[in-house]
Amino acid sequence: MAVSSSKDFELDVADYIEEAFERCGLELRTAYDLRTARRSLNLLLAEWANRGLNQWTIQEKTIAMVEGTTSYNVDSSVSTAAIDVLDAFVRQTVNSENSDIQMTRLSRSEYSAIPNKSTEGQPLQFFVDKQISPTISVYPTPDETSKYTVHLNVLTRMDDVDAATNTLQMPFRFYPCLAAGLAYYISIKKNPERTGLLKQIYEEEFQRALDADEDRASLRITPDISNYNIA
Repeated sequence: MAVSSSKDFELDVADYIEEAFERCGLELRTAYDLRTARRSLNLLLAEWANRGLNQWTIQEKTIAMVEGTTSYNVDSSVSTAAIDVLDAFVRQTVNSENSDIQMTRLSRSEYSAIPNKSTEGQPLQFFVDKQISPTISVYPTPDETSKYTVHLNVLTRMDDVDAATNTLQMPFRFYPCLAAGLAYYISIKKNPERTGLLKQIYEEEFQRALDADEDRASLRITPDISNYNIA
């Protein structure tokens, strides 16, 4: 028996929409059907951003600190691409030697409570202002230029769906989840009788994909031998 030896299966937007309509027991017939399904797909991607961590959308961003400057854009290339900052560290460079220190995130109220935000020194804390174009404010304010660089792990938006020929850049394990979620969204508008079943399938697929997307680390068990007498 011959196998394909290929591992490049990928659906475009039109494929996902057709699959979703079939799961709803419907046929894709009009340009409006395509337009409303594409809108639902963009809303589904926005929902994913609200539901938790999708690791393939994490990007590392670096921000060069400037003396006396407290606030910086999280993403200077596409200001609206960032959703949130997961963690950060500051790198201090002295005589070509680097040292990294983990930074502590502050809530809005904690940052507001700092009496003198212009105090200068090595930045050790940060506050994320999650506006349409998110910014990060550091404390203390940098006391030198070119000495500190802040490194961020940033959760970013997935690309919008603009055309039926677009593909979606995501791990293949999320394909079933996307098809199930789109079918659920379309059923709300087109075939409510199937909404309950399709929502259940979607939630199961989402959980499976989310479980597979989590970080995995080696488990190390250290026995407690404090109560043993060792001769």
